[in-house]
Amino acid sequence: MKPFTKNELVITVFTLLFIGTVFLFNIRIAERRARDAQRHADLNAVVDALNKHFEDYGFFPPSEDGKIKACEDEDFNSVISELRDLKQFDHGLYFSGLRKCNWGNDGLLDLLENGQEYMKLIPGDPVSQSGAQYYYISNLKRFQIFTYLEEEWKAERFNEAIYNRNLPCGNFRCNYGRSYSETPLDISLEEYERLLFEKETN
Repeated sequence: MKPFTKNELVITVFTLLFIGTVFLFNIRIAERRARDAQRHADLNAVVDALNKHFEDYGFFPPSEDGKIKACEDEDFNSVISELRDLKQFDHGLYFSGLRKCNWGNDGLLDLLENGQEYMKLIPGDPVSQSGAQYYYISNLKRFQIFTYLEEEWKAERFNEAIYNRNLPCGNFRCNYGRSYSETPLDISLEEYERLLFEKETN
């Protein structure tokens, strides 16, 4: 068998390096797209769970620091005891017995009735270890929930209006979201409520 010449060997090595580089590049693109697809599915699942909570109680869980505030705090049982003694449900008292649920660690449960699971585990971002995090905002009547898509400008679901709000999805800027009903994602809930009030009074 005739041995490779020096030029043939160099060409072969560079060809293999090029093929390997292209392969790794495509693998990384596929991984990013898979994570973005997971984020989309996660938000859909959270929205379904929040809507079920609303159907049962007529309000969405409050938000705190971009998280869903719907998990039992240390004094939850004493708060529930106080609530049972009241003739009318006190939202403020109830919320005082709750803490922020941790993405990827806590579930979304019906804490007032039979303990059914709206969501066994509230999902966390696929790369939460890198500082990415979902971001939840609620005024009890409406909610917005956001994520960061890695594909950014190339992604079909990328929303520039959300990006321009400069909301923190962990260490990244949110650029995609879901909301209750027709609640817009490009403005705050407070601003939307103000617009609705102005529309009703004019």
